[in-house]
Amino acid sequence: MELNLASPKWNVERPFLTGRFHQETKIPNATSGPRPFSLESLSRGSENVIGSYPVSVQELLIIDDLLSALVGIEGRYISIKRVRGKEGRVIFQIDPSMDLALQELIQRLFPLCEAYVLVSWFVETKSHFGSGLVNHALAAAMRALLLDYQAMAAQLEHQFRLGRLSVQGLWFFCQPMMAALHALSIVIEKASSGNLFGSATLNLLQSQAKAMAGDTTVRALLEKMTQSASSPYLSILERWVYEGIIDDPHGEFFIAENKSLQKESLTIDYDAKYWQQRYSLKDDTPSFLRSAAGMILTTGKYLNVMRECGHNVQVPPSENSKLTSFGSDHHYLECVKIAYDFASCELLNLVKEKYGLIGKLRSMKRYFLLDQGDFLVHFMDIAMEELVKRPEDISVEKLQSLLDLALRSTAAAADPCHEELTCCVERVSLLRKLSTLKDLGSSFHAPPSKTALDIGDLPELVNINGIETFSLSYKVQWPLSLVISRKALTKYQLIFQLLFRCKHVERQLCVAWQVHQGFRSCNILGTTILRSSNLCRSMLKFINSLLHYLTFEVLEPNWHLMHDRLQTVKSIDEVIQLHDFFLQKCLKECLLLLPQLVKVR
Repeated sequence: MELNLASPKWNVERPFLTGRFHQETKIPNATSGPRPFSLESLSRGSENVIGSYPVSVQELLIIDDLLSALVGIEGRYISIKRVRGKEGRVIFQIDPSMDLALQELIQRLFPLCEAYVLVSWFVETKSHFGSGLVNHALAAAMRALLLDYQAMAAQLEHQFRLGRLSVQGLWFFCQPMMAALHALSIVIEKASSGNLFGSATLNLLQSQAKAMAGDTTVRALLEKMTQSASSPYLSILERWVYEGIIDDPHGEFFIAENKSLQKESLTIDYDAKYWQQRYSLKDDTPSFLRSAAGMILTTGKYLNVMRECGHNVQVPPSENSKLTSFGSDHHYLECVKIAYDFASCELLNLVKEKYGLIGKLRSMKRYFLLDQGDFLVHFMDIAMEELVKRPEDISVEKLQSLLDLALRSTAAAADPCHEELTCCVERVSLLRKLSTLKDLGSSFHAPPSKTALDIGDLPELVNINGIETFSLSYKVQWPLSLVISRKALTKYQLIFQLLFRCKHVERQLCVAWQVHQGFRSCNILGTTILRSSNLCRSMLKFINSLLHYLTFEVLEPNWHLMHDRLQTVKSIDEVIQLHDFFLQKCLKECLLLLPQLVKVR
């Protein structure tokens, strides 16, 4: 059923039902009793001019009008005019024929009357649905203050009916409310001019409270207003840091959710920004939460990951875990810290224990970094006939079956994760693939001229085969895809393709060396066969040295360094950072980020 949120017709036709009736222009009517003060009434005679009465009578008449003006109602000798271009602002005017001493006293009370009208307008307009929860709560707090104000006006009227109220007495009794409503009117003017809501409203209230440090009463009032206005905001914060859910119907929370980014993109898109941009900080963070904004964002992200895994994400309740208010004791920051520690520890244990992160990383090392290369030797023996074909002629299904056979026939069969390994055939060579990944060297902050792999001008090889385009892939499930993302997997593949090419060259040189050994019984001094044999021996020595360098001086020590550091991490972000740094350092030390050497290859 659709809800009609439009203002009903009677709300416009009967303005006396709202707080805007004082802004309506009154039409003089000779038969309707006393008319409001206007220049037209002055020109018709002095029977209604207050200056025609004695001063004592003037005082009684003007007090009666003042009691009405205090609640935003025009009187016989006090009129209300709307300020053009300023919504909610009015000015009070008095009959100029009044005694000057009385005029001076009365005009001192007009700021209080104008502030009441402005606060009433704010309460009415900001109670609408679209104004946001913070403005709703602030309007409710102001409405409670206005009830006290109206009670004061009723008590003053009672004293007036008993003949105990003078203008000076009225001025005296209004002093406490005058400072309070004046401070609120300043807040309302700034909030209305900037159309503030949510965090901006809370920041305004806090800054105004600090500016009133010399007036303890007004500062206490503004702090109370801030507490009331922040109550729904803290409710949103509480659900975020305790459940990982943003319950923000008006978009007031300082954390934005981008629902278009899905976790599935982590395993598909190389440039996936799910972890960085699914939840992000806005610019208007409340000042009292600014120091902990990053911790609050991370806490909710961790809880959200566990919730999407079907894991219980409820932070254990405690006696003081409710985020109902904030104050100088910073209790709310302690609650956020407790929630962060819980979420960080729970998610890290979930990823390590239930989903076996360390085991998955060992498996990636075993296959992509050739920690146990016996499966690859067997695979190259049985799949070479298929690998020498052009990429478009290769049967990936056949390669996959041969890879499965090699895995089951070697020590890799004992690995429970070997079934996650798959093979793929790229459409471009390693050189061309490196040229398309422009951000590979960005993590080391080197000059662009030395990190960008500017090899796009190199023509693609026409006769590339499966040896140059073969690679492995790995099936990664959520939430491990946070660590082993598509980007991380691509870096593993680049290293594997380099090692695979080196292994292939080593095999070819070994075959050539065996052929040369058949000529040892012959006299080959001074012949091209001797020179060919020496060259082959030198090339074989070089490729063996290169493989030794890549595996034992780059990959192995960097892996152990990362593995040791993973034992002491305290959050999943630290795991992601360590893993990315490991891969980036391996790429650099494997010479894959040096354009000069890449081009030579």
